[in-house]
Amino acid sequence: MKEVSAITPLMTTIIAVASAVVGLVIGFGAQFVFASSRSRKILSDSRDKAKQLEEKATQEAAAIRKEAEVEAKEKYYAKLNQFDNETKEKREEIKKLEYRIIKREENLERKQNFLDKKERSLVQRSKELQKRSEDLDLLEQKRKELISEQEKALQKIAGLSNQEAKKIVIDRMEDEARKEAAESIKKILDESRDKAESKAKEIIATSIQRISSDYVSETTVSVVDLPNDEMKGRIIGREGRNIRALEAVTGVDLIIDDTPEAVIISAFDSIRREIAAVSLKRLISDGRIHPARIEEIVKKVEKEVDKTIVESGEQAAFELGIQGLHPDVIRLLGRLKYRTSYGQNVLQHSKEVAFIAGMMASELNINTKLARRAGLLHDIGKAVDHEIEGSHAIIGAELARKFNEPMEVVRAMAAHHGDEPPTTVEAVLIQAADALSAARPGARREILETYLKRLEKLEDIAQSFQGVDKSYAIQAGREVRIIFKPEEISDHEMTLIAREIAKRIESELEYPGEIKVTAIRETRSVEYAR
Repeated sequence: MKEVSAITPLMTTIIAVASAVVGLVIGFGAQFVFASSRSRKILSDSRDKAKQLEEKATQEAAAIRKEAEVEAKEKYYAKLNQFDNETKEKREEIKKLEYRIIKREENLERKQNFLDKKERSLVQRSKELQKRSEDLDLLEQKRKELISEQEKALQKIAGLSNQEAKKIVIDRMEDEARKEAAESIKKILDESRDKAESKAKEIIATSIQRISSDYVSETTVSVVDLPNDEMKGRIIGREGRNIRALEAVTGVDLIIDDTPEAVIISAFDSIRREIAAVSLKRLISDGRIHPARIEEIVKKVEKEVDKTIVESGEQAAFELGIQGLHPDVIRLLGRLKYRTSYGQNVLQHSKEVAFIAGMMASELNINTKLARRAGLLHDIGKAVDHEIEGSHAIIGAELARKFNEPMEVVRAMAAHHGDEPPTTVEAVLIQAADALSAARPGARREILETYLKRLEKLEDIAQSFQGVDKSYAIQAGREVRIIFKPEEISDHEMTLIAREIAKRIESELEYPGEIKVTAIRETRSVEYAR
């Protein structure tokens, strides 16, 4: 019983387990059946989707393939057109090249034909020249034989040998050659002299034409304009103290007369006169005129004028391209700005001489800078000749030697007025340039009114003679050109009238140098062909 009772729980457990297993199996089976059914449905749906996707992919692939085919065809036709165009261009280029080659071949063929023809011509000419040379050899041989026969005949007739006859001929030829050589030498010398004179005139004329300087009238007084006549009293001052102070400080003479609204400053020293004029103008402008103010203004003006002197000297040296001048030499040059000689400003005259001398030196191929330097400095002695006794040429030369100027410059300065004989080419050039600058028309001696009156008088004298049509004073009054009426005056009468005009000018006019009288008469004959 105990065994039965023991087996019963075991069996119960086994049964329970078996029941559970069966239940699980049934459950799994049911689930498997459900899952299997679901899987088949999913599989069926998947197949439908796959079929739809496949159809869609097939359609898209067909569309893409169609587009690709269209694009490929477009590219193909584009490439084909491009190829056709390039082929066409290449063919045109080839045609052009072929045309050029053909033309070149034709040119080469023509040249070849020309060369062949020329070669044949040269060959023919060479043969002709060879034949001519042979003929000339024969003629030369015959000539020698004839000469030999003639020499023998001459020797027989003259009784002279060949050597003696040659000697006579040679002597005669030598005499003729010497005569021709002498005539040629004389002719060459005459031509050289004429050319030298012409060249000298050309050099001088060229130099003068390239120089144009301002005319400055010589004067020893300066006029200061006043705003009114009342200013004269203020300038004089109480008991004349202002005018005395101004004259004492500046070293000039102030002339206050009946001239309306003007004061005259008189002094031979142009620098003092300039200082006095500028000082007086400033005092008039300032209005404060008394001895202390006068001294103050004059000192300031003296400094300004001194600065202007240095600047003027430096400017003159700069214009002429001259360097290395001593500061004292530059100051002496600047002082020449306030110095005049025979109506010519000395600084302007010095620059003019320098330019003329430089141009003539250039024409003669000598040192241009040295000539200009000597020309600029030749009159610096005039800056101090009122302080030192002696000729301004010698004074200037001594100053130049003191300031270590080249000896060529010193000699030229000393000799430009004949105080010393000229020993260098530069000295001769400075003499000539100084004379040209001083003697050029309008440079010296005359003021403008006198100059114009002389020109008018010159024309009036010429115009007063019978038969004169027009007269012109030219070359700054150095020439009068007269045009006669051809129907009233003959050529012989014209010559006599020109002489009478020249004599009358000599008797009635005062003028420097000489005046050329040029008479012109023109006869015209007019006929008509119909």
